[in-house]
Amino acid sequence: MRDTSFEIVGQRAAEEGKGSVKKKWYQDKPAISMGILAVILLGCLFAEVLMTKDPTYMDLVNYNKAPDREFLFGTDTMGRDIFSMIWYGGRISLLIGILSTAISTVIAIVIGAFSGVAPQWLDNLIMRFTEIFLSIPSLLLVILLQAIMGKANVISLSIVIGLTGWTSIAKVVRTEVRQVRNSEYVIASRCMGGKFFHILWKHLVPNFISSIMFMVIMNVRSAIISESTLSFMGIGLPLEVISWGSMLSLSEKALMTSSWWIILIPGLFLVTTLLCLTNVGNYLRKNANRKESNL
Repeated sequence: MRDTSFEIVGQRAAEEGKGSVKKKWYQDKPAISMGILAVILLGCLFAEVLMTKDPTYMDLVNYNKAPDREFLFGTDTMGRDIFSMIWYGGRISLLIGILSTAISTVIAIVIGAFSGVAPQWLDNLIMRFTEIFLSIPSLLLVILLQAIMGKANVISLSIVIGLTGWTSIAKVVRTEVRQVRNSEYVIASRCMGGKFFHILWKHLVPNFISSIMFMVIMNVRSAIISESTLSFMGIGLPLEVISWGSMLSLSEKALMTSSWWIILIPGLFLVTTLLCLTNVGNYLRKNANRKESNL
């Protein structure tokens, strides 16, 4: 029998805490989310293999048809096969998310790193501009810039979303750069004639890339949401350009005809993708915080 007369206060709680932390760390592994994302991504990349019909073909004889053996996910109000549209349109939505995130990440790294190595007055000026830009709702900026650029397409929408999603990452990059800008290897590279971009990509980026990876993943999610929102509002991609957002833009007609599958199925794919991206991003954030706490 264990003698607890002289047991150190809090020892049992500490031991239980270690076990719970270890269990939580194991449970936070986003293996399921990564697996689902991999299936969706592979399905979109190899859409031609999965598609049972032409996603752009309007079969006016079978419009608003419920799911059956021929049309696995049913048809929309224009007679297009939703099963084929899901995989084909997912390719467009994911392309916009990845392309816009690449644009915003490059802008954030350059501006954040430049602000981190700049003199104090210039650093304050850049950060005040970033905070003003951050205070404006991103959706309003996207709508404004897209109205200036004209009719929306995949490239223009990716550029617009990318130009409005860099501020949060830039602030994190600036903080990380200010912590390592006076390191010996950075000073040595500067003394040897290294230019700003050489020091940035060779010495600074490897030090903060793990800290912003979760924000990059979240930006992919935000870009997909922005595209879907704009298409749902009727100011995004046109109906002939199939994406998850443009499919949801038919929701009003679907509700009037009680065609639940037109809204539910694209919505499920969209929500599942967003939840998986959120789970992966949260895991990367916790993993980065765990590494920083161990240093």
